[in-house]
Amino acid sequence: MTNSFQNVTTNALPTVGKLSIISMKGCEQFTQKIDNYLKSMRNDDVETYVTHVTCPRFGTGEGKCVIDETVRGHDVYIICDCFNYGVTYKMYGFDNHMSPDDHYQDLKRVIAAMGGKARRVTVVMMMLYEGRQHRRSGRESLDAAIMLQELIQMGVANVITFDAHDPRISNAIPLAGFDDVQPTYQMIKAIAHAVPDIKLNKFDTIVISPDDGGMARCMYYSSVLKLDLGMFYKRRDYSRIENGKNPIVAHEYLGRDVKDKDVIIVDDMISSGESMIDVATKLKNQGAKRIFVFATFGLFVNGLEVFDEAFEDGIIDKVFTTNLNYKHPGLETREWYYEVDMSKYVSLLINTLNHDDTISHLLDPVNKIQNLVAKLGN
Repeated sequence: MTNSFQNVTTNALPTVGKLSIISMKGCEQFTQKIDNYLKSMRNDDVETYVTHVTCPRFGTGEGKCVIDETVRGHDVYIICDCFNYGVTYKMYGFDNHMSPDDHYQDLKRVIAAMGGKARRVTVVMMMLYEGRQHRRSGRESLDAAIMLQELIQMGVANVITFDAHDPRISNAIPLAGFDDVQPTYQMIKAIAHAVPDIKLNKFDTIVISPDDGGMARCMYYSSVLKLDLGMFYKRRDYSRIENGKNPIVAHEYLGRDVKDKDVIIVDDMISSGESMIDVATKLKNQGAKRIFVFATFGLFVNGLEVFDEAFEDGIIDKVFTTNLNYKHPGLETREWYYEVDMSKYVSLLINTLNHDDTISHLLDPVNKIQNLVAKLGN
């Protein structure tokens, strides 16, 4: 890894405290990967950095947390995926899938079980809980802000999340640590591996934002790759509400001609996927050559069939999502899917922070991206 020099430098620094990693339910496999990377980076002969906890449930559905080892004086990192609906528990004899609210409540139980004895607590919350409810547009709750404030009041020092729907939510906790991490380098590395003939230059490829809210994200890709940039804006029907929001009437394109160009559509998440398919269809009708999708979180809340159809119809060629959230069953068997592994990156963040070193080079990997593009020779 090109970070070998950085690891040597970092590992020479004293640690904040003994490193402990806690995996919330559903994150065990991802946490195991982090543990393996950390053991290969560090030379302290530790069998595992994972601290075992359990969050059992009573028959009524009530729960608690039990920490099986001491965390007194430790630098604790809690790995949490609030959107893992694959985890179930018994309630009055029924199997219940854990909701984001259930996962968040278990996270608070873990923090409470420490009793303030850890030296520092960092929550690595892959996808920000209630991140889509990040601002008020009427008389409604501001759930993401309340969640962050609750965690800080409970003694959490830092929150690390990935591709927040709106990073300005950090204003809710201005005196605490909040890092919004982007998987930009990992995405570019993935497409270079999965699509060897991709030409990352402005003559052959263009970056598209599916809506105005994702423009900042796409501007970064456009700037570091020196590609042209386009965007769609959502025309909504404000006279009615469906599923809690004003329905989209149409997607309108603003930008350069996409004819005979490869297109990279970048967004923070794929929810149902309908908007993404609509945008891709419009681009294909305008003559786009191949369409690739970068989405940090692949939720696929309505199933995979819509993407199966789009792939068969030649609308979408490849979808890249990270392993930061629970994968829909059957996703990795799809020909159109490519998983972007983030476990090594997260282990580098944890190792660096545990030594109280700067993570600036990890948060903004411009040089690594430019070196990668130079190797591609296009």
